[in-house]
Amino acid sequence: MKVYFHYCLFGFSNCYILGTEGNTHQTLNPFSLEDIDETRRTTSQKAHSDLSFELKEAIIIDPGCIDEKIIDFIERNEYALRGVLITHDHQNHIHGLRTLKKIYDVPIYALNHEVAELKTVLIKDGEIFKVGPFTVEVFSVPGHSADSAVFRVAHLLFTGDAMTSGLIGSTNSSYGAALEVSALRSKILSLPGNYVVLPGHGPPSTLEAERRFNIGLEQKPTTANPSLEYIKEFL
Repeated sequence: MKVYFHYCLFGFSNCYILGTEGNTHQTLNPFSLEDIDETRRTTSQKAHSDLSFELKEAIIIDPGCIDEKIIDFIERNEYALRGVLITHDHQNHIHGLRTLKKIYDVPIYALNHEVAELKTVLIKDGEIFKVGPFTVEVFSVPGHSADSAVFRVAHLLFTGDAMTSGLIGSTNSSYGAALEVSALRSKILSLPGNYVVLPGHGPPSTLEAERRFNIGLEQKPTTANPSLEYIKEFL
């Protein structure tokens, strides 16, 4: 299993392609078309050798953009695309979804019944499901958005905007922040062992690093607002 990263200038977000390797043992730069062409030529020359190929399958996580490089990469690697995982319904993570669906008729998995006006396969907190050869577990982590999800696939955690390297997702209220921290602590940080954290923005991290150094997880006392206390007298 390999993870390929694509940086989307729209929204400065991360799009991931998770693919199986088959048994070709190829090492490719996922967006170097010259390397892929050379590999295909070499493969063609060995067509009658004892090298066999297995079906290669893939899923996409958060298609914030779908451009020629991504489509070429999928096609040149001969991936059978099996599905799309959406961490949350914000535009910079789904901007390429409608384009992707015009090219590939694949299901969309999300905690929301509709994303970008497209019907999804509605999943629930704690559910474990199969997408092609991939076993996916989903955790609901509301706060940044009501439908924020973290996906676990093997040793990988796709955290969207719920948790990035050293930070947690922005929220609109202290209640939302407390809800998010609580969900992260009880569902994500409590996972046994270590994982690679692949967020919706910024660099990758590890779960152990986030346990130790994520400043967003520190609960900060709030300062009482005198005007709110005044209003409470009339409630």
